[in-house]
Amino acid sequence: MAESGRYFKLQVIAPDRVFLEEEADMVELTTTEGEIGVLKDHIPLTAIVAPGILRIKKDGQQKEAALHEGFLEILPDKVVILAESCEWPEEIDINRANEAKIRAERRLKGADAEINEARAELALRKSLVRLALAEKQHK
Repeated sequence: MAESGRYFKLQVIAPDRVFLEEEADMVELTTTEGEIGVLKDHIPLTAIVAPGILRIKKDGQQKEAALHEGFLEILPDKVVILAESCEWPEEIDINRANEAKIRAERRLKGADAEINEARAELALRKSLVRLALAEKQHK
């Protein structure tokens, strides 16, 4: 059994549910500044979460989830992620994610001056994260 002193409390909260509330010994995720890994006693920090895969590690085991936008607060013994949405691989609808990817790619390739390019790029990133995680689960 691992020593309990290396764990911190991890909370992932989405608008529709408390996605996760448990202890972890490491968490990795993507911020707007790049990838970050967090261990207990990390310096306090706040960051903006970017779409990516959330990796939660405890006792040599790893869980992964698709994490889409939000805010991250790191304290020495607690990490809180306020997420726009977060999904376990088995919750991802691959067909829906593929359709979203195709729609976003069409918007980005089109010459329509009315499209919001940043929004289309974000939709594409979210769909790619969902697809990567879901396809990894189904292998």
